[in-house]
Amino acid sequence: MKLIKDDLIKAFSLYEEKVLMHRRFKHVDILPLLESIRSSVRLSITEIGKSTEDRSIFRLTYGQGPVKILLWSQMHGDEPTATMALFDLFNFFGGENDGFDAYRNEIASKLTLYFIPMLNPDGAERFQRRTAMDVDMNRDARATATVEGALLKEQAILLKPDFAFNLHNQNNYYNIPGTATPVTISLLAPAYDYARSINETRADAMRVIVGINKILQEFVPNAVAKYDDEHTPRGFGDNFQKWGASTILIESGAYVGDTEKMMVRKCNFVALLKSFEEIACQSFVSYSLADYEAIPFNDEKLHDVLLRNLTIEQNGKQIVVDVAIRQNERTLGSNYYVEGRIEDIGDLQDFYGYQDIDVSGMEFVPAKIFTKSFASLSDLDDNTISSLLEEGYATVVIEKTVQDKCLHGLPIRILSDQSTELHQQLLLDGLADFFIRKEEKIIYAVINGYVIDLEKELQKHYKNLIF
Repeated sequence: MKLIKDDLIKAFSLYEEKVLMHRRFKHVDILPLLESIRSSVRLSITEIGKSTEDRSIFRLTYGQGPVKILLWSQMHGDEPTATMALFDLFNFFGGENDGFDAYRNEIASKLTLYFIPMLNPDGAERFQRRTAMDVDMNRDARATATVEGALLKEQAILLKPDFAFNLHNQNNYYNIPGTATPVTISLLAPAYDYARSINETRADAMRVIVGINKILQEFVPNAVAKYDDEHTPRGFGDNFQKWGASTILIESGAYVGDTEKMMVRKCNFVALLKSFEEIACQSFVSYSLADYEAIPFNDEKLHDVLLRNLTIEQNGKQIVVDVAIRQNERTLGSNYYVEGRIEDIGDLQDFYGYQDIDVSGMEFVPAKIFTKSFASLSDLDDNTISSLLEEGYATVVIEKTVQDKCLHGLPIRILSDQSTELHQQLLLDGLADFFIRKEEKIIYAVINGYVIDLEKELQKHYKNLIF
């Protein structure tokens, strides 16, 4: 059975795992899902070890075919997109009587699929890249100092896979060169030596990637790139390639408006199902390596906000500059808040912003703190906030909070005391709190890195924190 775009759309809509609809899930959230899979006659589950903090790590197996494929996700704890896609795949492979049985039977007869979801559950618990021992597991293939890294290498030795899929997330700031388009998926056949040599093992990985790119162009046109191919001798992808498994790196990137990575997750699901098909029927061998080379490399010229041609004044001198803002995520339990910082100042004509605004003829205005305290959050209604912003107040103080350091979605900075000072100048790496004025009228408020157009209705979807 050859899957086309409509088949893949149908498969995803039928089997998307609805429990995992937010990316900051933890190990405890996937345990019930794994338990429900145990009753499946199609997939088997084996506990292959435990993390540093004794969280179970599992391997799921599908099929009994001669070609072996090993896939692992979330070796970086804050890179969960592919883990969601793997659970979508588990649902798919556990299904029946939906028009896809011929595909499943072909895959099961020709391939054996081994999946290790959430290889770094301790990192996932903290939503951090590294393990509980503060080691980057993807730089531990050579030393295998981490229990998780040693476990993955043991699986490589035990299973001797013909193909390997190394599933990651990359940051949101990669773009297709020369465009403002964020890279939704980047792909790589990692190099096994510094010369970036191409043997048959690596060439097969490249050919599989050509097939992935072909299908993804139907879902996210012109939004696929290659990841940097510099050889990393301690990296797992490079070493799997060296160990004889044709290794494909899939980096989940960004899609405009897709904060929780649901579209990017779908792209993973599509890419993997199509890859399995092409490996099973060997259609990938017909692809040209020139088509792999033609995929552009990632560029990294995106910012969350780019304000163009802003007039600023310092020491009595005015200049016109572009201003880039980064909205950094900071973990708070199972949630997060944003910390907006000034990322760059100067000539940024060759860069892009998710929010890209030309403010020619407008000037920077320092933010102020409203010194009269409010009794509670409920006192900050839309009219009050609008009035404060229009008068240049970026920050208010409230006397009562539900709890210290709690989240709020209001378009204003909130303090529980008046200890914070706001900068009166635009400072590199400074807090992104200021206003933009034209002819004495404030047009935009920049609050914690969010740009608020004061001529439009206020939104309340922000990820802000009460300090």
